[in-house]
Amino acid sequence: MRQNFVEYASYVIVDRAIPDVRDGLKPVQRRILATLRAMDDGRFHKVANVIGETMKLHPHGDASIGDALVVLANKEYLIERQGNFGNLITGHAAAAPRYTECRLTPLARETLFNEALTETQPSYDGRRPEPVFLPSKLPLVLLLGAEGIAVGMSTRLLPHNFNEVLAAQVKWLEGKSFRLLPDFPQGGQVDVAEYDDGRGRVKVRARIEPLGDKKVVIREVPFGTTTESLIASIEGAAQKGKVKIAGIQDYTTDKVEIQVELPRGVNAEETIPALFAYTDCEVSVSCALTVIRDRRPADLTVTDVLAYCTARLRAQIKAELELELAALEDRRHGLTLEQIFIEQRVWKRLEGARTDEAVRKETWEGMHEHAALFVRAMVEDDVPRLLKIPIRRISAYDVERYRSEMEEIRGRIAAARRRLKNLTRTTIEWIEDIRKRYGKAWPRRTQVATFEAVDKKTVALQNIKVAYDPESGFYGSQVRGGTLHFTLSEYDRVLLLSDDGSYRVLGPEEKVLIPGKVLLCEPFDPEAGVELTVVYRDERRYAFGKRVHIQRFVRGREYELIPGRKGKIDLLLREPRPGKVRLHYQRKARQRVNDSVFDLGTLAPTGTGARGTRLAPKPVTRVQPGA
Repeated sequence: MRQNFVEYASYVIVDRAIPDVRDGLKPVQRRILATLRAMDDGRFHKVANVIGETMKLHPHGDASIGDALVVLANKEYLIERQGNFGNLITGHAAAAPRYTECRLTPLARETLFNEALTETQPSYDGRRPEPVFLPSKLPLVLLLGAEGIAVGMSTRLLPHNFNEVLAAQVKWLEGKSFRLLPDFPQGGQVDVAEYDDGRGRVKVRARIEPLGDKKVVIREVPFGTTTESLIASIEGAAQKGKVKIAGIQDYTTDKVEIQVELPRGVNAEETIPALFAYTDCEVSVSCALTVIRDRRPADLTVTDVLAYCTARLRAQIKAELELELAALEDRRHGLTLEQIFIEQRVWKRLEGARTDEAVRKETWEGMHEHAALFVRAMVEDDVPRLLKIPIRRISAYDVERYRSEMEEIRGRIAAARRRLKNLTRTTIEWIEDIRKRYGKAWPRRTQVATFEAVDKKTVALQNIKVAYDPESGFYGSQVRGGTLHFTLSEYDRVLLLSDDGSYRVLGPEEKVLIPGKVLLCEPFDPEAGVELTVVYRDERRYAFGKRVHIQRFVRGREYELIPGRKGKIDLLLREPRPGKVRLHYQRKARQRVNDSVFDLGTLAPTGTGARGTRLAPKPVTRVQPGA
């Protein structure tokens, strides 16, 4: 079990769910693109046919291929669509594969493929080769974004803007600092204060505009939502009484337009913050930039990925230039040998040769008589190439055309060497050329902004009516009648304190039984709290006083001002200067002192659970305020 599970986990992580940093693709996406390249003839292909061909490389069925192709096509960079590929804004699904068509985009053809630099491996059944990774020149892992769940890890890479990513690559090559921020195809607004270079989270908002005083219009939806899910969240918030709406209409076509109509007494300016607070008009998106690097998962930053991909681009351009230079040198070598073979009439030596071996020998020796003209040393494989020259080419040999072609080759060789010598500048020029030709198609769609935090307590509706009935002792929104009534929001609190010294802080509960006689029932502000002066007598009728500040609480929990609740409160004062009280003793024979006065202003503040200060040395029968 241990061995099989480890193998399964490794397979899911490396070969299914997590993209490779080199080309930014998961295996199924890579196989789709490799198949489209093999099928590419410039025309559209039925998606069903593409899926069928990709199944020769992908062992997990047509459904996974079709879904991955739709997702990749909707990114717009690599696959050109024809037909209904679904809608990112509304959430509508794509049409069946037999009705849709696709092909590679010019950008994909130019930047993704190079057979000479493509490492391959046998497919799952060993019948055909498939690429280990595509030699992509673009940092697709940042452009496309990705989501995937593997065993013990997951990844969530946010997409970035095409032009900004390429501009950042240029800055990295020039040794300048840069900062990359996400850009979503749905548009909207994004707060990147906690983005942390791809390791934190962002807050994304819809773009909402007031339309008069009684209507608001949603123009763009946040990343990760659709018009359907957004409308459902607004309707759910309205049903819970968190926002007030009169109606909602969806006029979305190719652009988002959701109109929210407001009821009487509600205006647009106060509704917009409530939509951000209680609906999917604002969502938080967490990032986890996990990619496969060197066949192992790695947690990187956006800066790390861009630096890695740009260094790979530089190395790839160098490899392409070296291949081009080698091909040009080979062509120059071949033309030089051909020139010597024809102009120096080496071919005439073959007239007396009677065997194949003699022909080869005469060619070899005849060519080496002019070895000083060689571009490089001649090898055995050059002889068959010379012997394959048709006689009509020898008879119609054009010296001027040869010299013109040689001049062109020399010029191209010199240019390739210059570009290799200034490789960083060459890489920058390539990036700027790609950006100039393709960048107009992808302007920034998401506006970067700083969101003011919406205080839910501030925008909460005061629409819950609660009451306290002293006859039954019940408090809550389901209590009918009563003498004390409040209109609360879901965040408001009420302090209820009974004569037995118990108190609790409650919200707009449905129905709660409050023990004892309630001395205090009022709205409670947790930030300010309540300062009280309490005079009570315990079970032996000794009087105690204390000053308390009620602030910290757990909603619904019962607290005690009288330890053990053994006694009753005689006096509850809210004044900052509570004054004095007269304490009357039980009369006894020959008792000279029957009462005393205590200044409550001298009481020191104590905790709510403390016993307090004893106010008199004898049991007290009555407490008289204002003495």
